[in-house]
Amino acid sequence: MSANPKIVVRFNLWCDPAFGERLAREADIELRVCDREGPDNRAWSDLAAAHVYHVSSAKDELPRRWFATVELLQNCPKLLCVSASGAGYDTVDVAACTKAGVIVVNQSGGNAQAVAEHAIGMMLAVSKRIGESDRRLRRERGFAREELMGRDISGKVLGLVGIGHVGTRVAHLANAFGMTVLAFDPYLSAEEIARRGARSVTMNELFEQSDFVSIHCPRTSETLGMIDARAFARMKKGAVFVTTARGGIHDEAALFEALQSGRLSGAGVDVWDKEPPPLEHQLLTLENVIATFHTAGVTVEARRNMAAIAAEQIVGVLKGGRPPRLINPEVWPAYRARFEAIVGFPVQV
Repeated sequence: MSANPKIVVRFNLWCDPAFGERLAREADIELRVCDREGPDNRAWSDLAAAHVYHVSSAKDELPRRWFATVELLQNCPKLLCVSASGAGYDTVDVAACTKAGVIVVNQSGGNAQAVAEHAIGMMLAVSKRIGESDRRLRRERGFAREELMGRDISGKVLGLVGIGHVGTRVAHLANAFGMTVLAFDPYLSAEEIARRGARSVTMNELFEQSDFVSIHCPRTSETLGMIDARAFARMKKGAVFVTTARGGIHDEAALFEALQSGRLSGAGVDVWDKEPPPLEHQLLTLENVIATFHTAGVTVEARRNMAAIAAEQIVGVLKGGRPPRLINPEVWPAYRARFEAIVGFPVQV
């Protein structure tokens, strides 16, 4: 180990061994793992020495005092980079990091295939009534199979709200099922959306025409509460709503009302305002809801891939490189000056 190692800190949430294995190959990088339930003074000591803070993306896994906020940044004078463990960065105050000259990176795309498969799986499960059939078969006899008659997804219209890494893969899978794919993404041209496998439409057109609406946008100030009662009211009667994005983008009470009233025929919900949702949550009382615990991206392959790309990105940052998944590029000039002052050599790009 180097006499002046570059310190990477994370808390002891589950992490694929690929993360530590990659960092261990660098003689001048030291990984410190803090106990989220341990004494605060130990964690603060490690964070005060940290050059990189690798923080959980899941807002309900980590006590809020360990979120990357103004308060935490004030106690981390050497901190150069906050690395969110997933594609989302709900636990990071990006504006505060930018003001402090700290770069923020995520691992977007690393679990995209897993999340896309989960979204399609939810569409199949709701349409084929797999969950209902499973539960009913375990508790009763004497019912006709036709009472659980489902529908094919082939030939139906899928509307994607957001067509980034995950949305693009969902589009490709849906096309393989013979679905027509529409997409709303205000950051992409119609030509780029077509290249990604969908036809560009307005949000209202998407709601009105889609048999399935699937959410694939980040949780931001723009998207928080975006899918509300008015949005559900605009959706095609009998449509299925699926979200593997982030809790808070859709209004849970409004979704319950849309399902209970028959406006929507079913839903697949992987993300929640509070994770996991309470056992008495209204949506968990409905037979036509497939509910999962933010596990769309939790597969063996995806978790290993996320850990590997996170570690590789951190190594690149500490060698003076520009990270490929930089969330706040506007911080770069201030960051470059801080990097050289703290590490002792200039950024390479």
